[in-house]
Amino acid sequence: MLTDSKRLMGIAVDTAREASAVAMQGFRKPLKISTKRDLHDMVTAYDVATEERIRELLLAHEPGSRIIGEEGGATGDEGKLAWYVDPIDGTSNFARGIAMWCVSIAVALDGRIVAAAVYEPVSDLMFHADAGAAFLNGQPIRAEGATRPEEATLIAHYPMPWDLAGDTGPVLAAYEDLVRRYAAVRNLGSSALSLSHVAAGWADATLCLGIKPWDVAAASFILKQAGGRYRGFHAGEPVDGPQDYLQKHYLGTVEGAQFPEIERILRRGSALLDQKGDDAVARTATASGGER
Repeated sequence: MLTDSKRLMGIAVDTAREASAVAMQGFRKPLKISTKRDLHDMVTAYDVATEERIRELLLAHEPGSRIIGEEGGATGDEGKLAWYVDPIDGTSNFARGIAMWCVSIAVALDGRIVAAAVYEPVSDLMFHADAGAAFLNGQPIRAEGATRPEEATLIAHYPMPWDLAGDTGPVLAAYEDLVRRYAAVRNLGSSALSLSHVAAGWADATLCLGIKPWDVAAASFILKQAGGRYRGFHAGEPVDGPQDYLQKHYLGTVEGAQFPEIERILRRGSALLDQKGDDAVARTATASGGER
């Protein structure tokens, strides 16, 4: 198992690095920006081209694989091997020339993630993991850091536009509480990098409501292999286990951290959003304003 996991990790690492060259051709260049679900969900020609290159490379290594990508959807027959691909996680950063985006690739064997790579090409940071451990540029990493709010750095992709639909009072009060309790609260604009930063011990916790599997499949695995904790949330309840990356909401923390105030946000928010459903979330996000 470990031998196969290491081989698949090597494929993910090499593919992420090679495909990032496609994206880098458009970074800090004039771009035509389109939107998908709403004005916060951006896409560029480089998202599409990078994913196409990733698909070519993965299929060259593993013909017959199923690939689930942000831009191209799911292709290939259901089988043992499935790749989750986000060609540019942090497109709004990429499109504006902000160096906080990455290529994210994970591979699942019978539904369980077994290898992953998250590559930030501007700084040449390769986060990766196999069934044995997690690494940064080939060196082992450990998700160790602050476990008390007053010492912790929190990466909060919150509140997002869909979080502000309806009664904003509880949401803004919850965010105010985070700002008051935690040493620092940041939003990086990339779930994959946020989770990877926690895995490396550069931040202590991160949360987001309303994501897709390709956003977190790779980085959630890297975090867990680094000794951190990743929890998906569905309809107000935490979801642990090998398929937690399929949930739409998450909390990631360093080893040994307990942050109940963040978990309360995840419980309340996931209950409300999952009750609304994807279509309603998209409509309320468009009406709410804000930025992804």
